[in-house]
Amino acid sequence: MLLHEQVKGELKISLKAKQAVRLRVVRQLLTAFMNEMVATGRTPQDLLTDEETLAVIKRAAKQRKESITQYEAANRPELAAPEKEELAVLETYLPQLMSIKDITPIVVAKKAELGINDKSKMGLLVGAVMKELAGQADGSDVKLAVEATF
Repeated sequence: MLLHEQVKGELKISLKAKQAVRLRVVRQLLTAFMNEMVATGRTPQDLLTDEETLAVIKRAAKQRKESITQYEAANRPELAAPEKEELAVLETYLPQLMSIKDITPIVVAKKAELGINDKSKMGLLVGAVMKELAGQADGSDVKLAVEATF
């Protein structure tokens, strides 16, 4: 079953269970899926691939994280709380990301493969590792792992 279909099924489940936060997030995701389909020239009856669906969900999660950061910086915890709840729901759809400890051996291997010895090529190494991991790790974690090897 495609992730898009799974999220569609969550709508009915959330309605029946009266889970307000989950329902709000699922509705927002379905709207974002529809916008993505329109942007790519497809009909509303089509389904997004799992990669496209994950990209939309990651974008929504990133927006929540940025909002939380801004609200907390402005000392507005009452506005950050609902964003945190929504982020928790979004994270249930995302795959588990690798830890820095798991990323480090990949960084070391890629560094040896590319023959990178100086810090000036750090961006190249980060890019190569991100491409190899293909969404399995957070970019900031990859950057920290790369910095730790120099």
